[in-house]
Amino acid sequence: MKNNTLVFNIIIAVAVAVLFYFQFSSKKTAVLSEGSSKSVPAGSFRIAYFESDSIQNNFDYFKDIRNTLQAKDQVNSKQLSELKTVFTNKYQELQRSAQSLSQAELANKQQELEQMQRTYQGKEQMMGQEMQDESFKKLQDVKKKIEDYLKEYNKDKGYAFIFSSAPEFMYLKDSTYNITDEVVKGLNKLYPKKP
Repeated sequence: MKNNTLVFNIIIAVAVAVLFYFQFSSKKTAVLSEGSSKSVPAGSFRIAYFESDSIQNNFDYFKDIRNTLQAKDQVNSKQLSELKTVFTNKYQELQRSAQSLSQAELANKQQELEQMQRTYQGKEQMMGQEMQDESFKKLQDVKKKIEDYLKEYNKDKGYAFIFSSAPEFMYLKDSTYNITDEVVKGLNKLYPKKP
């Protein structure tokens, strides 16, 4: 029984060694990508990265989206500020005239102020949700444009992965594989700035 276990272990060890040999000794490895295959020479697994903050700062389409969103946010802030000013003025007016009002008049004015406050809060919440939704859609559009460009860009580059570099996720990066400038130039050619 002990001899059978020893023979079995030796056979498994030889089989594993043969598999390792075949796996790592071949000159080419097949890489499958969406139903097609292309040969990649052994040891040529390539990875590149681009700096996401450089895309945000230098991709004209992204800058246009950011400026559009900032302008809309400023318009929303102005509208909310105007509502708040009207509310504040009515509140201060009520404080000044509260002594001269009857109980019924005071109650009506307080209800009016409460309604104004609810209106303000509802509008603030609605505008915030609209901004969040619009920002998400527009940033997804930017992301899709970058992904589409990188697919085209990578057709003749042969990278297995192209990452977006963010300082909190990268611990080591060799600048030799930084393709940021090429990506920014290519994206700006595809999405030129509008006059």
